[in-house]
Amino acid sequence: MGAVRLVLDEGRTVGAVARELDLTASALRQWVEHARAEQTKGKSGLMKAEREELARLRKENRILAEERDILKKAAAFFAKQSR
Repeated sequence: MGAVRLVLDEGRTVGAVARELDLTASALRQWVEHARAEQTKGKSGLMKAEREELARLRKENRILAEERDILKKAAAFFAKQSR
């Protein structure tokens, strides 16, 4: 996006570019942060909030997998009992 390039490549401030292009500074700042993350190619590619969300989702996924495994075992046990 051209607005992000103005900030990253030309060194202009987010506020100045946002005013010039009639954008909200917060939206442009977020786009710039994401563009910077993309440029690092994973070295520091995730923002703090994204790392926290990823950790939370990984934990939730682990818990759900454990619950699924328990339910599978219970279903097998009760199927065996009803024979």
